[in-house]
Amino acid sequence: MSWIQDLARPDIVALKPYDHASWDPTLERMHANELPWRMLGDDSAAGLNRYPEPQPHSLVSRLAELYGVAPNTVLVGRGSDEAIDLLMRAFCRAGQDSVLVCPPTYGMYAVSAGIQGAKVVAAPLRAERGFALDEQGLLDCCTADVKLVFLCSPNNPTGNLLDEGAVLRITERLAGRALVVIDEAYLEFSTAASLSRHLAKLPNLVILRTLSKAHGLAGARCGTLIADPEVIALLRKILPPYAIAQLTLEAVLKLLRPGQLTVSRAHVELIRSERARVSAALANFARVKKVWPSDSNFVLTHFIDAGAALSLVRESHLLIRDARGYPGLGEALRITIGSVEQNDRLLEALE
Repeated sequence: MSWIQDLARPDIVALKPYDHASWDPTLERMHANELPWRMLGDDSAAGLNRYPEPQPHSLVSRLAELYGVAPNTVLVGRGSDEAIDLLMRAFCRAGQDSVLVCPPTYGMYAVSAGIQGAKVVAAPLRAERGFALDEQGLLDCCTADVKLVFLCSPNNPTGNLLDEGAVLRITERLAGRALVVIDEAYLEFSTAASLSRHLAKLPNLVILRTLSKAHGLAGARCGTLIADPEVIALLRKILPPYAIAQLTLEAVLKLLRPGQLTVSRAHVELIRSERARVSAALANFARVKKVWPSDSNFVLTHFIDAGAALSLVRESHLLIRDARGYPGLGEALRITIGSVEQNDRLLEALE
C-alpha cells in the first residue's frame, strides 16, 4: 500500500473523481454543452465560450520550468489559498484530525482548518530568537492526529526565514506521519533557495509558490503546489474540473515570458533596496521601538503607540496592516514596501 493512502482521508483515497469533458484541441467540440459562438467583444485566444483545459499543460510546464521542478510535481490552482484548502480537505477528517501552525503566522491555515472541522495545534515561534522555530517544541506537539504542519518561510507577518536545517529535520522526523507544507510566497525577496530541491528524498514535503507577490500578479489568482506525484494525483481528485480561468491562463503565460521575468527581477531588487532604506529610517524614529529584520517585501515594526502611527499614515492616504491581533506582537504594524514615492510619504508621516 502507498504511504499516501495511510496518511490521507480513506474516503478521498477511494473517491472516484468527476469525469470532465475530454480535452483534444485537434477536434471540434460538440461534447461539453458549450455555445458554439463567441460573445461580441471576446478577444481571448481560445474563446470564452469554451471551457479551459482542466490543468493547462502549457501553464504547468511553464511553472515547472520557472520553479525548476518536474511537471508531474506541479498542481496549479487559484492562489496558495486554494492549495491550502485542498490539503485540508484531502488529509483532515472533521472532528478527528489536526493541523499544526507556528504563530504568529499566516491566518488562512487556521481558517481553512476551522472550515474543515480540523483542530489547530500551535507551536509558537520564539520571538526572543528572532521568531525562530521551536524545533523540539513543534515535534512534541505532533501527536498522531496531526496530519499537516504549516511553516511559512519567509514568515508572514514577521518577515524572517525559518532555519532550513530545522525544517528538514522536522520533515524527516515526520515522514509517514504528516505532510510538512512550506509556504514560500515571499521567497523571491530573500536570497534563499527553494526547499523544493529536497523533494526527491522527502516525499512528505509540500511547497507552496505564488505569482501574487514578486511577479505582480495578485489579481490573476494563480498559485502552484509542488509535491510528490502521489500527492498531486490525490489532490487532483478534489480540484474543481476547470480551476484556471482562460483569461488567467493567457495573461499568465504572456507575463511569464523572459522579458517580463527580467522586469520582475528588477522590481524585486528595488524592493530589497527600499526595504533596507525604509528599515534604517524607521529604526531612527522616536515612536518606533523595533524594526524586525526582513527577507520579504514588508517590515514588521513595533511602535510605542501603533494606533497613533496608523492614524498618521492614513492622513497621508496610505494603508498599512495592523498586526496587533497576532499573538505576541503587541504594538506591531506590518508595512509593505511600496514605490519610492510611497515610501517617502510613509516616512514623512511617521517622522
